Amino acid sequence: MDGKISWTVADAVDYKGFPADRSKTGGWVPAALVLGIEICERLSTMGIAVNLVTYLVGVMHLPSSTSANVVTDFMGTSFLLCLLGGFLADSFLGRYKTIAVFSIIQTLGTGALAIATKLPQLRPPPCHASASSHTCKPANGFQMGILYVALYVIALGTGGLKSSVSGFGTDQFDEKDEKEKAQMTYFFNRFFFFISTGTLTAVTVLVYLQDEVGRSWSYGICSVSMLVAILIFLSGTKRYRYKKSLGSPIVQIFQVLVAAINKRKMELPYNVELLYENTPEAQRIHHTDQFNFLDKAAIVDEGDFERNIVSAPNPWKLCSVTRVEEVKMMVGLMPVWATTIIFWTTYAQMITFSVEQASTMERSIGGFLIPAGSLTVFFVSAILITLAVYDRLIMPAWKKWKGKPGFTNLQRIAIGLVLSTFGMAAAALAEKKRLEVAKTAGATAKTPTTTLPISVFFLIPQFFLVGAGEAFIYTGQLDFFITQSPKGMKTMSTGLFLTTLSLGFFVSSFLVSVVKRVTGGSNGGQEWLADNINHGRLDLFYGLLAVLGIINFVLYLVCAMWYKPRNQKPGLQMEAIVNGSSAENKC
Repeated sequence: MDGKISWTVADAVDYKGFPADRSKTGGWVPAALVLGIEICERLSTMGIAVNLVTYLVGVMHLPSSTSANVVTDFMGTSFLLCLLGGFLADSFLGRYKTIAVFSIIQTLGTGALAIATKLPQLRPPPCHASASSHTCKPANGFQMGILYVALYVIALGTGGLKSSVSGFGTDQFDEKDEKEKAQMTYFFNRFFFFISTGTLTAVTVLVYLQDEVGRSWSYGICSVSMLVAILIFLSGTKRYRYKKSLGSPIVQIFQVLVAAINKRKMELPYNVELLYENTPEAQRIHHTDQFNFLDKAAIVDEGDFERNIVSAPNPWKLCSVTRVEEVKMMVGLMPVWATTIIFWTTYAQMITFSVEQASTMERSIGGFLIPAGSLTVFFVSAILITLAVYDRLIMPAWKKWKGKPGFTNLQRIAIGLVLSTFGMAAAALAEKKRLEVAKTAGATAKTPTTTLPISVFFLIPQFFLVGAGEAFIYTGQLDFFITQSPKGMKTMSTGLFLTTLSLGFFVSSFLVSVVKRVTGGSNGGQEWLADNINHGRLDLFYGLLAVLGIINFVLYLVCAMWYKPRNQKPGLQMEAIVNGSSAENKC
């Protein structure tokens, strides 16, 4: 048997539900059809996010802080809905149907956004660049309502889509077959390349089209591109391999919590071997003393077993020690999870206030005007440069010095947090300089889009530092949540990681609202986040984020020292994540 190749894949079926024929299904060609969906998703989401704030301020005439919150709420919701998409894929639809349904939803959303930005009835009348910003009529409730509907339909499509694309691509390869395992690595390389390609195209070509040709054309291109990608994706229906859904780990976690709460008054046995365990020996997780309250879910009590089947307990009443330990492992990740949220709050400023800063600065190179949203190309470039430097220079040097193949996941997260804090400090200094120029030029009485005699390249340090920080913290978080989570909850742990992105955007919205209220000028002071950023003190807001970053870093160090890593497989290194070892878990 070992010398022969099986013609069927053990854990996969074809579109008719029969065991998948290795020669007729799966492999590189079907996996490649999935990549078109991914590049179009990146094109749409990033193309909208990085330049939306300029549309809200310049066309819809919204205040600076309100515009920033619209963007961060949109992005936060997109990532949060990854959990919904993952739950539906794991429990009901499967990855193929989830991709098909939610990609269509995103197409409808981008089409609606193209219409919303095209029709003059759906935006307020323009105001003159020389007029006072107070004379500009802001968008009314109906106009904003249409815009919100389009944005959140896109968020729904993005969240559901992102949760399954990479996983369905890897379903096309059999890890037990050496040849297909090598092909999977090639797919991972292409997957990351397509993500980068989509993002770079979005922040350069697409943003340029939005500013110079028209947003409706740009969003229309996104919608048509996704429609073509969907047709290509559906064309491979007969060639795909489909994995059966194993159920959502969220349900398993709730089962442990419910069983433990219902038995909260019971005493734990003196000998832990008396706790219930039915997991095969090879798959068991040994009992630990952390979070002892959860052990009560494994106490055997009368009525825990089903009446008809003695060997099958009611999972809502009795859970195995292994199942309880899996939940303990997930709970143990929470302190580190909580202390990484602030990074993504910092990240949110790169696509909101930093873009708004850029829109007021000199952006011309010769006769070419750089779109404000395209400044994020320095952010993306910083990520790619950092990954390359780490792979080619830092890792070999670290291995010679310490004998280890690179920084640990917790060390990489720490580096990312430090770099983001320095990024906010650099942003505060750059904004202070910009405000001085604005005051000298007398621009504070003009519109927030007045071009100031200061180069936009003063903003490069903040983009580069936060971008380099993301290269470390993204790979560190992904490594940490994958290697330190139970095998059966990898999807859940990846979803947990993605919630840090979502909550980071929501925390940004919350901070902006609080700062806006506290420094609103009613106490006689200067408003930090004024409707016209030339009137405000955005530098102090950036400084606040830098201080919060320092406090958060101290808390992170405490949590990192408290955390006791389980004996898992070796950590995924940064270049492995780039080259694919964990790309199946990337949203």
